[in-house]
Amino acid sequence: MSDRSMMPGPTSPGPHCDKVLLVQAELDGELDAAQAAALEAHRADCRICQAAQEQLLRARALVRGNRYETLPDDVRARVMARLRQAEPQALPAPGRRRSWRWLRGPSIGFGLGAACAAAIALLVVMPAERDDLTGAIVASHIRALQPGHLEDVVSTDQHTVKPWFDGRIDFAPPVKDFAAEGFPLKGGRLDYLGGRSVAALVYQRDKHIIDLYVWPAAAGGRLAGETEVQGYNVVRWSDGGMNFWAVSDVERSQLDDFVALWRRAP
Repeated sequence: MSDRSMMPGPTSPGPHCDKVLLVQAELDGELDAAQAAALEAHRADCRICQAAQEQLLRARALVRGNRYETLPDDVRARVMARLRQAEPQALPAPGRRRSWRWLRGPSIGFGLGAACAAAIALLVVMPAERDDLTGAIVASHIRALQPGHLEDVVSTDQHTVKPWFDGRIDFAPPVKDFAAEGFPLKGGRLDYLGGRSVAALVYQRDKHIIDLYVWPAAAGGRLAGETEVQGYNVVRWSDGGMNFWAVSDVERSQLDDFVALWRRAP
């Protein structure tokens, strides 16, 4: 059942809002930054859209809480080894079988089920392959690669790109250019991630695009790490009160070079 089937529709009893379907579209990443910001302002005073968002988030949490995760080979081997250790011993000869009746029926199923649950609980502590924000950032990068979606402001001049964000977001993102090092600035755009508007700076490496997402870090919050999702490399870090997420299909070593350049440059 899709999330949309859980949305109140035009035939639902009670009050209705003509913007309620946009709540689902926002969660699916289908709105641009301006549309998402307008919906956020509308939802602040609309109980129908607030309720729809809460309902959809609960539904998504339930679905994601039960999603299938493939076990790594080493974890699978350890689980199977625990299950083999928990297998019941062979039944005794026919003359003594009555004393083993407790092993039959539901007792065996319960014993194996408990052993399986215990083995998995002890051995498998697996975070999701990627958190929701990482997935949203990769999805945003992929959408931006479609024609006409990459930049809101097209310029190789950092002194043109940086002022463009003034008045469009509530912070001033740092903008740097590394054309001399092989990572020229191409422009920038607005995006909407994690419930807020963010700046996306667009760089190029040969024929590859690097998106650098920037927004203010929470007080005292710092992040660092790297991952790979669907063939796209992601590196994240915090510096100067800002969060930075770089994503691209360039080789990891080249993305690391870009990040190192950014962090060294004033």
